[in-house]
Amino acid sequence: MGKSVKQKPAAKPKKQRKPKKRPVAAEEADVQRQPPPLAIRPGAEVLDRLWSVVMSRRAANPSVSHSARLLSRGSAKVAQKFGEEAVECLIEAVAGNQAAVIAESADVLYHLIVLWVASGIKPNEVWDELKRREGISGIAEKASRARGLPVAFGLQTTKIP
Repeated sequence: MGKSVKQKPAAKPKKQRKPKKRPVAAEEADVQRQPPPLAIRPGAEVLDRLWSVVMSRRAANPSVSHSARLLSRGSAKVAQKFGEEAVECLIEAVAGNQAAVIAESADVLYHLIVLWVASGIKPNEVWDELKRREGISGIAEKASRARGLPVAFGLQTTKIP
């Protein structure tokens, strides 16, 4: 008749081994914890990092760095470029193009930071001014600045012409 087949006992599932962690050098651990340049995080940190990048590009070759090229043309040209980007942002806002306003806003912020670098302004100086204005009515704050402006230009009025 037929042969009897012996069945083997079921194999035990193999334990999966976790890969061993290799020791990490201190410098490598720091690099792993820090965000990549210009990583988006809350607050003004991304703008602070962008300012640092633009500062580092001051001495770069203008043929390979857009920031160096702008800075090499002088603060008047940097200011002109900032104004052009601001107008482009305004045009997109009036057109109701939200995605374009976001993109143009990034351009405005970048060119503002280039203007700060060209003018010798550090981000913390701007942040301090914003903190100073916190809690002050916008109308009251603007009125306090406007009174001195006409006088500074030799006008005999406290109203802005």
